Amino acid sequence: MSLLAFELMPLLRCGRASVSTRSMSDLLRYLSLTMLSDRRSFLEKMSQIGALSVLPGTATLATDFRAAPAEEKNHFVVGPYLQNMGTHEVTIMWLTHKNCFSWVEYGAGAHTSKREFGYNNGLIEANNRINKITLTGLTPGTEHKYKIVSTEVLGYKGSKVEFGETISSPMYGFKTPAENEDEFKMVVFNDIHDRPQIIPQLLYRHGYTGNKRDYDFVVFNGDCFDWVTEEKQVVDHLIKPSVDIFATEFPFILTQGNHECRGSFSRHLPAYFRYPEANYYYAFTRGPVRFVILDSGEDKTDDSVEYGGLSAFDRYRETQKKWLEKEIDSPEFKKAAFRIVLIHISPYHSGDWHGTLHCREQFGPLLNKAKIDLQISGHTHRYGTYDPDSSHNYPIVIGGGPLEGNRTLIKLHATSKELNLKMIRDDGEVVGKYTIPKKSRT
Repeated sequence: MSLLAFELMPLLRCGRASVSTRSMSDLLRYLSLTMLSDRRSFLEKMSQIGALSVLPGTATLATDFRAAPAEEKNHFVVGPYLQNMGTHEVTIMWLTHKNCFSWVEYGAGAHTSKREFGYNNGLIEANNRINKITLTGLTPGTEHKYKIVSTEVLGYKGSKVEFGETISSPMYGFKTPAENEDEFKMVVFNDIHDRPQIIPQLLYRHGYTGNKRDYDFVVFNGDCFDWVTEEKQVVDHLIKPSVDIFATEFPFILTQGNHECRGSFSRHLPAYFRYPEANYYYAFTRGPVRFVILDSGEDKTDDSVEYGGLSAFDRYRETQKKWLEKEIDSPEFKKAAFRIVLIHISPYHSGDWHGTLHCREQFGPLLNKAKIDLQISGHTHRYGTYDPDSSHNYPIVIGGGPLEGNRTLIKLHATSKELNLKMIRDDGEVVGKYTIPKKSRT
């Protein structure tokens, strides 16, 4: 090969054409013969406009001469974040970039002498990215330390598993609720609609008294997204902002709003959170309060064109009604000092869409019968408080919408004697307030 050909090769590799070995040789020979007389000028022009682009009919150089980028190393995509915390247990979740075998190292106080992993049907969970590990047998009212660890699973050869690099997190901590906890604090967001900046804005402005957090857990009461389309959206718009501020130490709850029902990724959403019995509707006790979480579902009819005939929310709400009948008759519900319902679409004061009316039909009479103390909702994007009236015998609080000047943070302080609620607008104005004393139960 001529000296000119050697000098042309780097330019050809960086150029924008794809040619065969034979055509490359013919091209170099042609260029050497025709352009040798003005070598310097030729090379300068080639470097400016890209080799081969001067020749008609040549295809563009794509990846033929370009090195492939180095594969991204395994890392924690997001997490850890706490879910479903009780007096004796908590679920720790995180996402890895690659499939792994993962575990939690933990212990009371400053020690991490225990190790826990997930398993199903005798098989330890491995070769997965979404990690959901529940620690059980914890001591109530105790500080615990933990860290997450993941080892990449490279593949399988018969019965042999090939492992890669192990990564681990810094040490984090949480405190389990006391067995007879007599007070706690919580905050409620609703209708963020893919505006993750709302989380730090409202929490840092109104979620603290001085430098002390005014919450032991956080509720996202529906419509955190517009349409749920991919994992990155779920991570970037909800999980990561929560992890950055509080979720490594304090748990959060996502109730399903009607917009969580929408989008190509909506059916995958439950995998990223921990719900009792894998349902969006459930109940739990925290301190003096029995919480009942209901899923109001979609506000449209099941035959709406947007869902292609793939919705069954009427049947879903009817199933919840049967569950609610059993819940309000349970010992845990009956003995609770206070009863609070979390539901995205309020059965009352939420317009006359089908979902609202069907929630009213299915849940309204039961909630009146249950003598609940408070309902907290969203959906309308119009904040407001609604005193008991002839249709509902309990107060209802509906949070605001996602636009500045209408965003709200609902703060609840529960003690064994009373519930204190404030709804604070993003500018600091208190736009709703209730003090609810403990009632005598008959």
